[in-house]
Amino acid sequence: MPSPSDTSTTPRTRGADVLRSATRVLRSWPALWVGFLVVHGWIIVQAWVFGGQILGDVGLYEWWVRTGMNDGWWPVFGYDWVYPLGALGPMAVPALLSSSSDGYSWVWMILVTLANAVAVALLGRARPHGRAAVWFWLAFLAALGPIWIGRLDGLLAPIILVALLVAVRRPAVAMTLATIGAWIKIAPGAVALALAATSSDVRRLLRTVVLPGAAVTAVVVGVAFAGGGQDNVLDVFGEQGERQLQVEAVGATPFTVARLWDPSIRVEYDDVIYTYEVLGEAPDAVAQALDVALPVAALLLAALVWWAARRRPDRVGDVLLLGATAELLALIVFNKVGSPQFIAWIGPPLAAAIALGSRSQGTRRTWFLPALGTLVVARLTMEIYPIRYGEFLGGWPLATTVGALRNALLVVLLVGVVVRLVQLTRTRRAVSRPR
Repeated sequence: MPSPSDTSTTPRTRGADVLRSATRVLRSWPALWVGFLVVHGWIIVQAWVFGGQILGDVGLYEWWVRTGMNDGWWPVFGYDWVYPLGALGPMAVPALLSSSSDGYSWVWMILVTLANAVAVALLGRARPHGRAAVWFWLAFLAALGPIWIGRLDGLLAPIILVALLVAVRRPAVAMTLATIGAWIKIAPGAVALALAATSSDVRRLLRTVVLPGAAVTAVVVGVAFAGGGQDNVLDVFGEQGERQLQVEAVGATPFTVARLWDPSIRVEYDDVIYTYEVLGEAPDAVAQALDVALPVAALLLAALVWWAARRRPDRVGDVLLLGATAELLALIVFNKVGSPQFIAWIGPPLAAAIALGSRSQGTRRTWFLPALGTLVVARLTMEIYPIRYGEFLGGWPLATTVGALRNALLVVLLVGVVVRLVQLTRTRRAVSRPR
């Protein structure tokens, strides 16, 4: 008979053994890829279920590219466009591989899935917690739902994720990826700002940030000039400036909530840029204020990141990831456009932080709540779009409440990240002096 001190067969020991075995299985590559296939398969099915709500923009991508291929009338080269020139690259790939609209949609979703597979492969190899980070990333995408796979943002998110994974050791590669992404859609420029702000000296800034960014930009602008699109290559900024306050934007929250008791607040469809906007003098004033607030916030955050990196060179990895997170959140919070796919931007820095973070209490305290909050934001976003979008546009109480809560959480996340950066600036690493 075993003695009471023999714990090898106790329920607690057996439970611990089962937990360790389950953890080993979940951390294995077969389990990770099964999870990847399940999540992406479910998302693709949902994309077809919701149809035009998810794949409507993909149809617009196809129209732009096929018009260019058939008639020679290309965006940027022939007229101003809402996207940077680089967006034509990924949009053209499905048109080259398929001649039908359904085929274009399928190739697009496969292209996004393959890009994300590359990001997952690199994320899972990151140390020390890459495989745990894969599960967070897959949970985030499942919570966000199918919207990201039907937009350019589905390609941006893996680019941002890979850039952040290599940023500390290979900043020039990260800057190259961020600049390529920014020429597809502006968001990865937030990573470029964080990289610039955390550069340790001017020489490193020039070598790892300025030169790679300038090289990619020179190629894109050169293509624009070669195709006769030099007059339109920067018009994307003018196109954004002419937009009104989009109904899902954080800045529109007071107006969407006020619709619960004030029927005079108007939400109308803009058939030029295919979005719903809040109209009126007050919403217009907010939109104009956000046009100024967004670049100001981005520059102020970059200054804070710069200061934090100098105060805490021992935590430069955390500072970089916090800075990228703050900049990406600011692009959402201070943006008069509030498309649901924008939420795909904020998952990558959290996944990278989980993958690269140490087991220290400070690291866990820095990233645990933002990671949890990001999952909640993603799930609430799916609840708004596509599940309850009609109710949200109609001002129904539940959908309005979900939208307001999601936007409030985005503000809380941004404030929390800024507070953590400020905390880092207040505790400088002690430097031992030679005796």
